[in-house]
Amino acid sequence: QVSVLYFARSAELAGLRCETLRVPRQVTSLQLWEEIVRVHPRLAVIRDQVVFAVRQEYVLLGDQLLVLQPGDEVAIIPPISGG
Repeated sequence: QVSVLYFARSAELAGLRCETLRVPRQVTSLQLWEEIVRVHPRLAVIRDQVVFAVRQEYVLLGDQLLVLQPGDEVAIIPPISGG
């Protein structure tokens, strides 16, 4: 199980700010994203703009293998505009 944190637009789309999800212990970053989108299909619209972080380190969506530990933190951070 991992803790998934949603920020800004991702929180709006998911309808919550955090939750615990059961995911495979070894998974690629893209597979992890797909698992999250399976639970919250509305998140699919931000796929190409989202910043994904695992254990407070940025991760590109792709074939990078992640070895997750129980309680690891996954953050979904959509683009943030500034002035």
